[in-house]
Amino acid sequence: MDRLRTILEQSGVQFEIIHHEKTIRTAQEGADYLGIEIGQTAPILILKSEKGHFSLIKSGDRGLVDLHETSAVLGYGLLQLATPKEVLQITGYSIGTIPLVGLPFPCILDRGLFRYPFVYGGTGQAQSTLKITPDALEKLNQVVGFI
Repeated sequence: MDRLRTILEQSGVQFEIIHHEKTIRTAQEGADYLGIEIGQTAPILILKSEKGHFSLIKSGDRGLVDLHETSAVLGYGLLQLATPKEVLQITGYSIGTIPLVGLPFPCILDRGLFRYPFVYGGTGQAQSTLKITPDALEKLNQVVGFI
């Protein structure tokens, strides 16, 4: 988490790292624990294509992401979810702990996140959550498209 904190502090964006004893496993658990709307949670998915890996940060109230539609929007061949083993191998993080910023590959953002002043997601550690503005997510990631 030191790398994440350094990126955030050097960028000058508004953020807060919230520490908690309970491990948050789902968007609904996060919303309940933090007292926020489920749409403010920002689960991150790792996708793969013939051009490499992507992160997709979605609003917790979006539900399932249509990977065929997302592929078409980006102009790539079929996108697929990376397996938990692949996620750990390429990011160094387990599913559910992936940090919202600092990944070394392109990012797709959900426009639904921009409805909120702050969104909440991973820090790289199971017992903490990042509170950040959607604009900061766009600034700090290699955004190549929106859903």
